[in-house]
Amino acid sequence: MDTKCFDMGEMDIAWCPGCGNFAILNALKQALSELKIKSERLVVVSGIGQAAKAPHYYKCNLFNGLHGRSLPVATAIKAANPELTVIDESGDGCMYGEGGNHFIHAIRRNPDITNIVHNNMVYGLTKGQASPTSLQGFKTLVQREGVFHEAFNPLAIAISLGASFVARAFAGDVAQTKDIIKKAISHKGYALVDILQPCVTYNKLNTNQWFKAKTYYLDTSHDPHDRIEALRKASEVEKLPLGTFYLNPRPTFEEKLSVYRESKDPLYKRSPDLKKLSELIYSKRGI
Repeated sequence: MDTKCFDMGEMDIAWCPGCGNFAILNALKQALSELKIKSERLVVVSGIGQAAKAPHYYKCNLFNGLHGRSLPVATAIKAANPELTVIDESGDGCMYGEGGNHFIHAIRRNPDITNIVHNNMVYGLTKGQASPTSLQGFKTLVQREGVFHEAFNPLAIAISLGASFVARAFAGDVAQTKDIIKKAISHKGYALVDILQPCVTYNKLNTNQWFKAKTYYLDTSHDPHDRIEALRKASEVEKLPLGTFYLNPRPTFEEKLSVYRESKDPLYKRSPDLKKLSELIYSKRGI
């Protein structure tokens, strides 16, 4: 398996030794290589945070956005050029906290993008505050008496909104994570992959060993087209299921855009119709 086409060569990676980000980086590179996606046809978009540094370590097109604002950018890139493979990769704080509103509406729009979320249940960049997915009772330097909110459940939210692909993986299982990512990228429509991972510096509760003991894989008896059953699985807390929870194929955001009913050419290849543009400008001004 050759992942060199996505390697940036010798460089200093700014993550703590043992961070789950390394395993996710490896799994995604393997998935892209096996799918034979060319680096020049790949765009990885991110927000801000430790996970959001991931695009710096791929040889591809990339866009770093503001904190929590990566999904609108990823949606726009795919709309402007549907021929690209677009991946939005960021952390649980960036995606579900600051970016929670965009997360909800990206699911509704259903752009053909893959949304990979590094979920370590803590803010790793800003020194260990509780994130939306931190468990009740989790103590930090800020939440000194422990988190008292119920943890945000991104899978249940996505399923309830009719997301077209919802899955969960564990960074410690690179081969299985790679396979789940491949399915998500190959899926046509918005695909959420929530990846559980340890933060070795700021989260001493949800360790690699904790995840191994608290997770299991869905088997073939699970029907991913059954929304109610998918919600039941997403709501389990004693042990966290891994795998593909829900599949709901439906038209994508790009397919619904009127500009693609007139022509299949990507927007970036089209020349502006100056006559129509002039008519639009002057009609709005009442001239």
